[in-house]
Amino acid sequence: MRGEAPAAPIHVGVIMDGNGRWAAARGVPRALGHKAGAEATRRLIEAAGDMGISWLTLFAFSSENWRRPADEVRDLTGLMRHYLRHEVGQLVEKGVRLRVIGDRTAFGPGMQAEIARAEAVTAGNTRLNLNVALSYGGRAELVKAARALARRVASGEIDEAHIDEASLAAHLDTAGMPDPDLIIRTSGESRLSNFLLWQCAYAELVFQPVLWPDYDAAHLREAVAEFQRRDRRFGARTG
Repeated sequence: MRGEAPAAPIHVGVIMDGNGRWAAARGVPRALGHKAGAEATRRLIEAAGDMGISWLTLFAFSSENWRRPADEVRDLTGLMRHYLRHEVGQLVEKGVRLRVIGDRTAFGPGMQAEIARAEAVTAGNTRLNLNVALSYGGRAELVKAARALARRVASGEIDEAHIDEASLAAHLDTAGMPDPDLIIRTSGESRLSNFLLWQCAYAELVFQPVLWPDYDAAHLREAVAEFQRRDRRFGARTG
């Protein structure tokens, strides 16, 4: 018996890729590509809320992005700071709760304070749970969880024999959140790039050729329609 396709995914993760190529194709600075990408992010958040998606996790800045040229990193972090300061009101108005996952200590005190303020202001919202992955890497997240468990074993708080998948998941940045049902990557690339490696074990993967600044509600609907066509068995046999 085939599994029933859900009406819509509960949790969608998005690897937002293609800002640089979008800018290069138009002969404009990469910073303008990142700004256009931020506009696409606003469209996506609104579309996800309208479609009834409960959780949305966006890969905004990876731990590897720190290796980019200093001026590009400065442009990216400045854009993130701007939106943390000026978009919170829109998130509150639309019922969006913001959480940041990743190593926020990699940012300066000012940026960390902006993150904490935005999370606090939106904490009571329930229409859409928005996770923004900043200075995030899936492997680093797993290492951090393993170290936390090792400290608890060393202190005698827990027995190593009792460590299981649930206890490790409880030490991840996404503890208490549902695993993603659908992972979308734009720009035509077909890889996860260290995004939610543990959490996406059974996620459906959809790769779309559109560059991120051009992404809109129609593209999200296409990805969700593809998700609905999939037969999700979670390791079970079909017959």
